[in-house]
Amino acid sequence: MMKKYIYVMLIAAANSVFNPASAQQKAYEMMVDGVKVIVQPSGNDIVEIQTVIKGGVQNHPANKAGIEAMAMNALNECGTLKHDKNAFKNQLDKISAAVYGVALKNYSVIKVNCIKSDLATAWPLYVEAITIPRFDAKEFERIKQDQLSQIKSEDSDPDNAIDKYADKVAFNGRDYAKDPNGTAATITPLTALETKNYYHSILTKSRMVIVVVADLERADIEAKVKGLLNTIKQGAPFELKKSFFRVYKTTFSAEKRDLATNYVEGVSSGPSPGMADYDAFSVAMRIFYDKHFLDIRTNNGLSYAPSAWFSGGATSVSKVSVSTTEPNKYIAVFDKLVDRIKKDGFNAADVADMKVTYLTGFYYKNETNTAQAGSIASNEVLHNNWRRSLTFADDVKKLTPTQVSDAFRKYIGNMIWVYQGDPKKVNPLLFTNGTLNKADNPVSH
Repeated sequence: MMKKYIYVMLIAAANSVFNPASAQQKAYEMMVDGVKVIVQPSGNDIVEIQTVIKGGVQNHPANKAGIEAMAMNALNECGTLKHDKNAFKNQLDKISAAVYGVALKNYSVIKVNCIKSDLATAWPLYVEAITIPRFDAKEFERIKQDQLSQIKSEDSDPDNAIDKYADKVAFNGRDYAKDPNGTAATITPLTALETKNYYHSILTKSRMVIVVVADLERADIEAKVKGLLNTIKQGAPFELKKSFFRVYKTTFSAEKRDLATNYVEGVSSGPSPGMADYDAFSVAMRIFYDKHFLDIRTNNGLSYAPSAWFSGGATSVSKVSVSTTEPNKYIAVFDKLVDRIKKDGFNAADVADMKVTYLTGFYYKNETNTAQAGSIASNEVLHNNWRRSLTFADDVKKLTPTQVSDAFRKYIGNMIWVYQGDPKKVNPLLFTNGTLNKADNPVSH
């Protein structure tokens, strides 16, 4: 009883910060010069504006992976045609404002965050960064070296390395195989001019969505956006391609690495954005995370930090990962766990508890204007429905144990397993011929 009381208190506290029902009444959208602008009043003095450019890794060939990330970095690291890098940053620093770009798998976003009273200073700089970035050759070489160092650092982190390897194997031949941050081979040849030309090729109204989370007058927003879009071309019609990920046969791929332990990751299916069981599967994978952790670490001591998650996107997948000295024992425990859940489903208490935990995390995560804007942007790009970010809590509350259990049964089936470590410590047949391979799974067979 005490546990449930604490959950209720947490949700009540979180609701006092961000109330989706209240936001839904006030939030609105409008079209400005052919671009959808979504506005959510914030109830505070912070302004968060995000200009979204759709496409992500679909925008470039595999041999140019990372070019969009480099372009986004250059927007505030290379200065503009009106202000060099130092002058640009100094102006922002004076008002503690931030302007920066981020490249993701499905889209890139260029953000400005400041206090409402400082928007008059920050907005022109934001417009400069988007419309007239300098792409200074010297500064570009500097950020290229930073990017290469970051790539090297990530490759030396086993958790990062196994996930990138899993993507490379699972998405072979697909856009999702591309790392938005690029590789040393794709980043090294890039020039400032090539990256600048690429940036201007994707900077089109047809790819754009603008999200505003702030207490600003509608007329003011419209005027500012019109000014921003004044020099941006319409571009050809664009629609983000979504593809369902289906695993027809369980496979196992290994890379020898000199590591203190061995790393294993498995990739299976998941619902595409817009599918009716998307939320149910999100809850299912969160429950599975807890059960996977309990069986693998607590009950059997096979790993310090086993994980499981749903990676939703234009190509959605479910993933499990583990670092272990005993991979053969891990797969035996994993198979038994999944088979048990497929047979018995999740019980009502597990689903009820996870719904509360999930929503508590959702409320807290969306305390900030930045997080709220990010949720709106993601739902608009992936689900073609930004209002989903406001109805999400009610949608999750309605889920039943049967819906959650059925979603797990539907999508968790055949697996693409990848392994990094000592090949002598693992028997691939235990992964490819496990009980899951014989399970009746309509998605994977």
